[in-house]
Amino acid sequence: MDNRDPDNGQDWVEDARTEVSGMLKEGMQHPSTKPVLAGAAVGTVGAMILPVITWPVGLAAGAGYMLYRRIKR
Repeated sequence: MDNRDPDNGQDWVEDARTEVSGMLKEGMQHPSTKPVLAGAAVGTVGAMILPVITWPVGLAAGAGYMLYRRIKR
């Protein structure tokens, strides 16, 4: 049973910090690294298709979205 309060933003921030730290330490061996990199690639391609978004914004959005999905589960 998960005792975390879903309304407490601090848990999400701590989870994100832990996940990113693990990704940095373990590199490609970490289970979140490949999905986050794939999300970054999809965001970059999407930004190249849409003329109003630059590729760095697409990269950050794609990576951020996939990281959020990995943490939210």
